[in-house]
Amino acid sequence: MLFLLKFLFMVPKIYILPLIVSFAVALLLVIVQVMVDTPMLLAERFVQGGGWFEILLVAAYAAFVTLKMQDRSKQPVWRVRIWTIFSVVFFGQLLLGLSGYTIFLMTGELHLPLPFMIVAGPVYRAELSFMTILFVTTIIISGPAWCSQLCYFGAIDALASRKISSGKKRRKKLLPYKMTGLATVVLIALIMRFAGAGPLLTTSVAIGFGIAGLLVIFLLSRRQGKMMHCIAYCPVGTIVNYTRFINPFRFRIDNSCTSCMRCIPVCRYNALDADRIRLKSPGISCTLCGDCMSACNPGSFHYSFPGLDRAAAGNLYLGITITLHAVFLALARI
Repeated sequence: MLFLLKFLFMVPKIYILPLIVSFAVALLLVIVQVMVDTPMLLAERFVQGGGWFEILLVAAYAAFVTLKMQDRSKQPVWRVRIWTIFSVVFFGQLLLGLSGYTIFLMTGELHLPLPFMIVAGPVYRAELSFMTILFVTTIIISGPAWCSQLCYFGAIDALASRKISSGKKRRKKLLPYKMTGLATVVLIALIMRFAGAGPLLTTSVAIGFGIAGLLVIFLLSRRQGKMMHCIAYCPVGTIVNYTRFINPFRFRIDNSCTSCMRCIPVCRYNALDADRIRLKSPGISCTLCGDCMSACNPGSFHYSFPGLDRAAAGNLYLGITITLHAVFLALARI
C-alpha cells in the first residue's frame, strides 16, 4: 500500500484518476473471474485463460475513457460514444445468440431486453430478478447514471435526440405522462399475473410496448431534441427520478451563474429552464449526465458529495460511473 501511494505521488495529476478507475475495474473483474464457476468473461469462453487478457484490455479501456472525460468540454461527446459502444456490444451479442451462437448468451435463457421489464417482470412473476437487483444496486452506487450512461436502450434515444433544441420553449410538464406510464405498466403486469396469462400473450404485450418505445424515440425524440423515451415514456426512468435521492451525489448551480441560459438547449433530459436556473436546482428528471457543464462559461454547475469539495466530488462521480460502464461492458449480456 505504501508503495502504491508513493507511485501515485510520482504520477502526473491528470493520470491519477484513470489509474484508479483502471485498478477498480480490474479488481472487480478479477473477483468475477476467480469466484464465479461459469465463465462470465467472453474471452474465457473461447480460450482458457483468455479472461485475464480481457481484464487487462477492459481496464486499459476504462483508463483511456476516464482520461478523455476529465475534459468537461468533451464529456458530452464521449458519454454518448461509450454509451453507444456498450449498446452495440450488448445487442450485438444478443443477435449472435439468437443466430445460434449461444456462447454469447449469459445462460442461454432468453428474455426481452426492454427496460420496462425491470418493472413489469418482478410484478408479473412476484419475485425479484437479477436485472432488478442490478438496477437497484446501480442507483444506490451512482444515483441516476442508469438513465444517462448504463441503460442499453437509452443510447438509442440519445442518438436520436442529437438535434439541439432552441431552448426558447418552456420546460414541458411531463410528470403526468411519466406517472401514468408507470401505473399502466404495473397495472397490466398485475392483470396478466392474476389472469394467468401465458408466455404468448405476455411476450406479445412486451413486444408491443417495445415497438411503441421505438416509435417515441424516432418520432418524438428526433423532433424535440429531447430524450422523450427516457423522460416521458420509460417507467424505469420514472422510478430513477424518484429513487435517485437515496444516493448522496447531487448536482448544484452556484451563485456565479449569470442566467445566460446556454445550458438549457444542451439538456436532453428536460431538467433545465429559466425557473430551475433561478432556483439554482435542476429538475427532478436530471440524470447528473453533466452535459450542461460543457455549455457553462462561468463553471457554475458542479457535482456535490458530503465532505468533498466540488473537484473531488466530480472526480468521484466520474470514476464510479466509468467503472460501472466498463464492468457492464465486460459482463452485460442476456
